[in-house]
Amino acid sequence: MTKWSFLTNHARALICIAHDPGVRLRDIATMLGITERSAYGIVDDLASAGYVVKDKDGRRNRYQIQAHLPLRESMGREPTIGEVLEILVDSDEAEVGTGTALAGTEHGREGASEPSTLPAPGR
Repeated sequence: MTKWSFLTNHARALICIAHDPGVRLRDIATMLGITERSAYGIVDDLASAGYVVKDKDGRRNRYQIQAHLPLRESMGREPTIGEVLEILVDSDEAEVGTGTALAGTEHGREGASEPSTLPAPGR
């Protein structure tokens, strides 16, 4: 049977970053089951589109998600990245707030209810 997921690797990488804004590309690659080069390409795509801002922290990068931005594909009212991540990321595990993963909203969220954790595909 073919493995598949409702979420793209771009969405899954964004979830990794929401959980840990200092996550390494190597760790993203391992969690997604892809090469480090592919993980770099995905994070670069997210940064080029403006969804993620990379900041140097010594020899490592820290990422900041621009939660106020709308999704690329419109299906009626455009939810923001932050609204989608609220559903997918457990706020107890994610580093949210000023200077961490989610930027553009107060404490990473705009008054939404507590999100639930999404298990990784195939687990």
